[in-house]
Amino acid sequence: MAGVNKVILIGNLGKDPVVRHLESGVAVANFSIATNEPYKSKDGNKVEHTEWHNIVLWRGLAEISEKYLKKGDKVYIEGRLRTRQWDDKDGIKRYSTEILADNMNMLGEKRDSDSMIKTENKIEEPPPPEQKDGDDLPF
Repeated sequence: MAGVNKVILIGNLGKDPVVRHLESGVAVANFSIATNEPYKSKDGNKVEHTEWHNIVLWRGLAEISEKYLKKGDKVYIEGRLRTRQWDDKDGIKRYSTEILADNMNMLGEKRDSDSMIKTENKIEEPPPPEQKDGDDLPF
C-alpha cells in the first residue's frame, strides 16, 4: 500500500508571489503563507502561534498566482510535502520543506471582477455520453 502525502492549508501570503520561467517556458511560482494557531498560555492569556509554509505552484497555477495574488491575500492550498537537500557554499547540508500545490482557491474580499476564481490543477472526468431517446438503454 502506498503512503499518503497530503497537505491542506488556509493562510495569508507573506509577500507577492515570485514567478520565473524555465528555459522550456514553464512557469513556477514561489511564495510563503502564514497560518495561525490560537491557544491559551499557562496564565490563561490568548496567544497565537504563526507558522510559515513555503508554497510552490507550477504552470497555469503559477501564472494565475502572478496575475491575481498579492501580499496579505488569503488562499486555500492543497498539495504535498517535498523536502529538498543541497550543500551550501561551505559544504554544509541544508534542507527546505515546501508544499507542491496542485489546488489553489483564492479566498476573501473580491478586488475586481476577475480576482475571485477557483483554480484547480486537476483532471476532470468527461461528462457521460448522451442517451438518444432511450434507444441505447439495455432494458
